[in-house]
Amino acid sequence: MIERVGRWVFAGIFIASGILHFVMPAPYVRIVPPLLPQPKALVLISGGAEILGGVGLLIPRLRRAAAFGLALLLVAVFPANIYMAVSHVPAKGLLGNRWLQWLRLPVQLPLIWWAWHYTRPLPLEPPAMRTTGWKKSSS
Repeated sequence: MIERVGRWVFAGIFIASGILHFVMPAPYVRIVPPLLPQPKALVLISGGAEILGGVGLLIPRLRRAAAFGLALLLVAVFPANIYMAVSHVPAKGLLGNRWLQWLRLPVQLPLIWWAWHYTRPLPLEPPAMRTTGWKKSSS
């Protein structure tokens, strides 16, 4: 039960964050490091990946692949968090505080661990689903 609730909460975080990438892209665009091309496109791509990953966590056949994808996404966007903290990118509200921008950096590690946690097979998964995905028995 705790595992399921945790997965729903984690999925919700990514789905909500992904939606925000489309609804309010400007804050995300500002933290894309300047050396990367097409900041808005990168924000929309990462937002789409967050939504797909969050939804994928809720679908048993896709859960493990989605978790791997979200772990990789968290690693991929880490430079944006570094850039935000080092450059103190102006932001409204709490994210405008330098201390919170720096706090986001170590917070990424538990998020990566949380995503990685869902790459494991569930104890009650059939063996076929543990290794290759769900397959119907032909008998």
